[in-house]
Amino acid sequence: MTAQLIDGNALSKQLRAKVAADTAALKAKGLTPGLAVVLVGDNQASQVYVRNKVKACEDAGLHSVLEKYEATMSEADLLARVEALNHDDSIHGILVQLPLPAHIDAQKVIEAISPAKDVDGFHIASAGALMTGMPGFWPCTPYGCMKMLESIGYDLKGKHAVVIGRSNIVGKPMALMLLQKDATVTVAHSRTQNLKALTLQADVIVAAVGKRNVLTADMVKPGAVVLDVGMNRNDEGKLCGDVDFDGVKEVAGYITPVPGGVGPMTITMLLVNTLESAQRALSEKH
Repeated sequence: MTAQLIDGNALSKQLRAKVAADTAALKAKGLTPGLAVVLVGDNQASQVYVRNKVKACEDAGLHSVLEKYEATMSEADLLARVEALNHDDSIHGILVQLPLPAHIDAQKVIEAISPAKDVDGFHIASAGALMTGMPGFWPCTPYGCMKMLESIGYDLKGKHAVVIGRSNIVGKPMALMLLQKDATVTVAHSRTQNLKALTLQADVIVAAVGKRNVLTADMVKPGAVVLDVGMNRNDEGKLCGDVDFDGVKEVAGYITPVPGGVGPMTITMLLVNTLESAQRALSEKH
């Protein structure tokens, strides 16, 4: 049995088309959703990510502002910039690209962003909203994973989900989102003993540790859904995930490829969050 692919590119296209249509409807009411992306320093990977985010915004008809600063920018100057964007009515989402230079406290910068504009979903207020089931912004990568499960009509009720990884960006919020859909959730990590015993019980596995081949075919029960959030390079320098794709696809029921799986969904959910922020701003006006 070969697993069915969950195509992140195709799903992204559908969702982005909806964002574009909803954006056009908002523009007709006199409001253009706006995203500000702030990049400090010249990290190569960050530059690529930022370019992709800005392009995705423009393609969907959103207004996008890219602010680039030298790596020597002071923490105080960056915080002042964020504060100014908080008060800018044309901006509905603020994204400060991580990692930041070592002299800047990333957590302090994230906390400076208004929760109403925290479209990355990293603010403590957003994390609290997710934990308590209140409206807030969900972090884009796990939110994208949930959309992928939704796209295959997967009912999580009573299913056992194993999340490998406990980062604040993916692992922890992923576990909470799955829990919200009535899954039974196990969070595994680098200190977990006998990971295989856990994953063999799982109906859904989300691999998000950033390590190649963390999940191999002998660790997956037949028919399980496998979402691969990892981004690594193999020995040939090709992009690959955390999952041994060739092996696991022969056992799993559904699997996401890398590239073309969860990756495109992350930026798509950023657009969805920015649009939602603009819609909230408009409804607060009326």
